[in-house]
Amino acid sequence: MKFFLTSKNYTLNKLTYINLRWIACIGQLISIFIVQFVLNFKFDYIICILIVFFSILSNLYLKFKIIDNQLNNFTATIFLSYDIIQLGLLFFFTGGITNPFIFLIIIPAVFSSSYLNFWSSLILVGITSLILLYLSFNFYDLPTPDNYLHFHTPDYYLYGIPVAIFVGLNFLVYFGFKFGKENRTRNEAYEKMQEIMAKENELVSLGGQAAAAAHSLGTPLSTILLTAKELQKDFGSENRIKNDLDLLVSQSNRCSEILKKLTLNPIVEDDFINDQIYLSDYINEIVRSYQEVSDKKFLIILEKNKNPLKSHKSLELMYGLRNFIGNANKFSNSKVEINIISNNQDTKVLINDDGPGFPYDLIDKHRLGEPYIRGENTQDLSKHGLGLGTFIGKTLLEKNFAKIHFKNLDKKSGAQVSIEWKNSDLLKI
Repeated sequence: MKFFLTSKNYTLNKLTYINLRWIACIGQLISIFIVQFVLNFKFDYIICILIVFFSILSNLYLKFKIIDNQLNNFTATIFLSYDIIQLGLLFFFTGGITNPFIFLIIIPAVFSSSYLNFWSSLILVGITSLILLYLSFNFYDLPTPDNYLHFHTPDYYLYGIPVAIFVGLNFLVYFGFKFGKENRTRNEAYEKMQEIMAKENELVSLGGQAAAAAHSLGTPLSTILLTAKELQKDFGSENRIKNDLDLLVSQSNRCSEILKKLTLNPIVEDDFINDQIYLSDYINEIVRSYQEVSDKKFLIILEKNKNPLKSHKSLELMYGLRNFIGNANKFSNSKVEINIISNNQDTKVLINDDGPGFPYDLIDKHRLGEPYIRGENTQDLSKHGLGLGTFIGKTLLEKNFAKIHFKNLDKKSGAQVSIEWKNSDLLKI
């Protein structure tokens, strides 16, 4: 049963929960003492104090005997169930369903819906509902002054209270569980994004260090090669050292080739130290990496790129663009078209492919860009993912001031991703 499974997604912070229980216990004791000794309302306050005392003991046990900082789903459900039963006992001795504080009994179940799984919430709602049903017919009279014999509540009102609380309970638990689930899903996607970005950053860092080493070693290596060639000219006729000089020259040439491969741009030796590049440079670098492994045709159109701007190198920008270009490559039949359009105000990148297009049920509901979604009519499940790449790309680019729009092409099959910046925002990157 899923209820018994533990997960990092369904946990409760122990310290927060303990502090909330202390507040509840103190509030209950204050209420008991005020009603008994200030208002002079008579009821079995000794029993009520004992009920609160056991809650204090359970909180001490929770604090000192359970060493985990996060309570797993099962443990949290047990303690929250106890809290509901404890409140039910208090209300049983203090007026039952007629007690004006009866609505507090729904708090544990509502609280759990945001942190625990569906089965836990269902169990807590069930316990709360059973206690409400019992307290509607069985309870001690509401504490009243000595000269007031009995607090009478009309039956229709008496039965309307638990119905109202039950409706409110299910409403709040449903929305708490719904929003909690969406929040957990989004957090999980963010964690994956951070993990991917950390790996990418590590690779870029290593690549930068390798390029820096290649750049720094280029000059002394050229000196060694030049010296070896001069020695080869002067002493190359001597058989005793000819082979050694030939080997020295060949290995120097090999080292030179290896160092060129380590640079970020072997054509222009010092490009890697530039801290600003054009948007088209990002696109060209990404497309070049896909052309090495893909048989698709990539077409980069710069005719309308009237006002190219430089921005600081951004790993987030690079990875965000890579995700969308990678998706276009994945779903296209034969061609990917990337159009860069810029003027004095805006810069736009249009990524078009000739594939099947976006699922209509997702694009019509504006759900593209959400993590862990899939179209209803998706046929090839191995090819269609859960939207995590689109979510990561959209999140990273929006973080860098971009606006993302998705649409299916009208005149021909395929999808289009539009990525747009204000020029003033692009210069901030």
